[in-house]
Amino acid sequence: MVIGIENDWLKVEFLSNGAEVRKVTHKKTGLDYMWSGDDKYWGRVAPVLFPIVGRLKEDQYEFNGQTYSMSQHGFLRDVTFELHAKSDTNVSFVFESAGQYTSIFPFEFKAFIHYELQEDSLTVQWEILNENKEDMYFSIGAHPAFKVPLLENEAIEDYSLHFTPSTNKNVIEYELKDSLIHEKRTANDISMIKLSDSLFKDDALVYSNIDLIKLISNKSGHGVEVMFEAFPFVGIWSKYMEDFGTMAPFVCIEPWYGIADTYHTSGKLKEKFGINKLEMGGVFKAEYKMKFL
Repeated sequence: MVIGIENDWLKVEFLSNGAEVRKVTHKKTGLDYMWSGDDKYWGRVAPVLFPIVGRLKEDQYEFNGQTYSMSQHGFLRDVTFELHAKSDTNVSFVFESAGQYTSIFPFEFKAFIHYELQEDSLTVQWEILNENKEDMYFSIGAHPAFKVPLLENEAIEDYSLHFTPSTNKNVIEYELKDSLIHEKRTANDISMIKLSDSLFKDDALVYSNIDLIKLISNKSGHGVEVMFEAFPFVGIWSKYMEDFGTMAPFVCIEPWYGIADTYHTSGKLKEKFGINKLEMGGVFKAEYKMKFL
């Protein structure tokens, strides 16, 4: 089911499957900012990653002496959400686990995803409720994909990524090897990266302690600003088309509360790098904002 909200600046469409943003149209520029979801490159647009972000080592983890298997990025992106509330400029979706996934994730939870339009920005808020009689361990992340280039007379090389690091924190750059995380270097000098066909040849760019990333055209000034202050990690990714030596015509900017397994992981969920612990009956909330320029 397609659900829409709009204000004087933006018109946004969602799918109840995954509670996923599918289209953002700017009424003043006439531009469509989100990736189309073309299966030729990557068939998703803005999935929510839960209860893991990235890949587990050997696609499995251990909790309370039992081994569970789970594929990359978890399962929430593939479930059908119910419409919880809606107005002209706001919409909320809800999903309740109700025993459907205990064979791969031994916790019961309720997940709300709230969207709110304010002028030329869309705020996304996650709300996770722990419905167990014990602590719950999980990761959650965003994966919105933005169309690049936005205009026909532009090329990928006309775009660049601009970074705003967190104050008084070291920026750590990670690299992915066989989909697992390795710490690479301290990257406090990061400020701007130009897009190029080979930028994502070795998989995603991953950092900690970044508050904002702007993806902008150096020709038109159009693009998107993703604000995610307090998120511990962010990934930036596009599919590398090896046969052609080019990146796909989109870039994902992915704020994460969680990260892929490290090579030396113990495999125990409680010890997983970047894992979140939520007490019995507790509520986890986090939000990020996308501003369309």
